[in-house]
Amino acid sequence: MKIIDKLAWIEIKDKSILSTKSYGKDKYYIPGGKRETGESDEQALIREINEELSVIIDTKTLSYVGTFEAQAHGHTEGILVKMTCYTGKYAGEIKANSEIEEIKWLKYADKDNISEVDKLIFDYLKEHNLLD
Repeated sequence: MKIIDKLAWIEIKDKSILSTKSYGKDKYYIPGGKRETGESDEQALIREINEELSVIIDTKTLSYVGTFEAQAHGHTEGILVKMTCYTGKYAGEIKANSEIEEIKWLKYADKDNISEVDKLIFDYLKEHNLLD
């Protein structure tokens, strides 16, 4: 079984979650990405979010939310994605960069438009009254 190791930044505003859609993709994803060799969670998350959204996460405010695993969207059955999630304050203005085509604030009702692992995260956030 193969596991894709990813990190995600959870940014919630008005009980909606910041989500992104990459060029050529059919689903929205919580922003983040894959760790490069030797990177810590913190290093990978800061690099990915800066590349995708042009903002800098304040490392002093990073807070672990949870780790979620599910079938990787668009991959062969049995390939899982492991998403380690954090919240944290940021500096700068969020704007689409790099491979990001669209930024959208999603509600729980938008679950049909997201990947399997993100559905688990949405469920968790809904259970904790963080997402409408």
